Amino acid sequence: MKAPASTSVFEFHGRPSLPQAIPLSLQHILAMIMGTVTVPIIVAGTVGASTGETLLLIQISLLASGISTLIQLYGVGRFGARLPTIFGVGFAYVPTLTAVGAQYGLSGILGAQLVGGLAMLLVGLGIRPLRNLFPPIVAGTVVLVIGLSLYDIAIRYMAGGMNNPHFGEPLQWMVSLVTLGVVLVISQFARGFMKLSAIVCGILVGYVLALALGMVDFTPVAQAAWFSAPKLMPFELTFPAAAVVSMVVICIVNSVQTIGDLSATTIGGMNRELGEKELSGGLLGNGLCTLVGALFGALPTSSYSQNVGIVAMTKVISRTVLGLAAVFMLLAGLIPKFGALMTTIPYPVLGGATITVFGMITMTGIQLLTRDELSARNMTIASLALALSLGVYAAPEAIEVLPPMFQLAVGGSPVVVAALTSLVLNLILPKRSLADEQRERDQIAENMERKNAQRSAKASPRSAG
Repeated sequence: MKAPASTSVFEFHGRPSLPQAIPLSLQHILAMIMGTVTVPIIVAGTVGASTGETLLLIQISLLASGISTLIQLYGVGRFGARLPTIFGVGFAYVPTLTAVGAQYGLSGILGAQLVGGLAMLLVGLGIRPLRNLFPPIVAGTVVLVIGLSLYDIAIRYMAGGMNNPHFGEPLQWMVSLVTLGVVLVISQFARGFMKLSAIVCGILVGYVLALALGMVDFTPVAQAAWFSAPKLMPFELTFPAAAVVSMVVICIVNSVQTIGDLSATTIGGMNRELGEKELSGGLLGNGLCTLVGALFGALPTSSYSQNVGIVAMTKVISRTVLGLAAVFMLLAGLIPKFGALMTTIPYPVLGGATITVFGMITMTGIQLLTRDELSARNMTIASLALALSLGVYAAPEAIEVLPPMFQLAVGGSPVVVAALTSLVLNLILPKRSLADEQRERDQIAENMERKNAQRSAKASPRSAG
């Protein structure tokens, strides 16, 4: 007799009831949707897109997020990690996208993205021999820098969001701190299902408070259409060499981020290491969505680190829960009014709810780092990667006089610098275990004691005389 299907939210193949799954999936939706919508808005502003083009970029980004997530959850042949992970258009590409867009426009972005997606596919196909290039010290450093680099986004959200005329005013901070307080209280003191829904509860309370204070604008909902289907090749594709090089670099680096996020998902949510087939499938799925997405006007996709943080924090890994989130994103893309409603959530509410998630990403990176021995070699790799990446991120003017192609490739993104630094150092520094280092220290100490004893022996006859 066949065993009944599990309904547990803590099992990947678990199928919980809709009343239980929907609130949990909303946490993922609310954590990802503003990022998914904000990236095309930023890019549209950079390239001077019209209102219609901007709405199209938003719509196709939502669709790309839903489709790429379903591929990662359920798989299509070799494509997809088949893990509890969320994918979509993310912030990791923003510095490169804006740098390319400022010079070559939207056509340059999408053309270069097509080549970048191909590079992702090649990395996914060849990941078996490349896997040793990305041990926990490299992947952990990348995840750690991702978490640290998201803090300024969370703080800007909490203060009201950039371009907000009321940015930084006490009212903005009050709403964000109330939201954060609700998340903390429920996550620490509630039990059962309520504890798992801490983030969505915080957002609901913050949203009601913002609504009462007149901070919610429903104008986008009134202006949005009821239905809109995607179109093939809505924009022209061009392939400037500098743009292609920059996009290939960031897409390969994003593959390292994907390795880190998928590793963090299995370690933080499933208490095990990432499988080789899962890793290859995740990279191939992401490459396919990035490549095909360029043909429809979708910006490049990546794993969503904030949703990795939710999985690590709640331990909810049911693909039904995350699949519902993907379906919501598809609906938001096909029904613009739905997506517009989600975008009415004020930035302070999202900032207050997600800053704890960004902190969890940082701690997941540290957890990955400590899976390797904290030898002097590994500490050198991590510390130098952190120093260079966050240093360049804090002082972007330091690379202004360097070649434009280098600026495009790095793009002020700390993730790129951290990935390249940790990868190169891991290759060139000799591998030594803690035991080897301890033996070397013991040998040095023994030699010093012997020399001191010899000096004492030579000095004794003179003292006696």
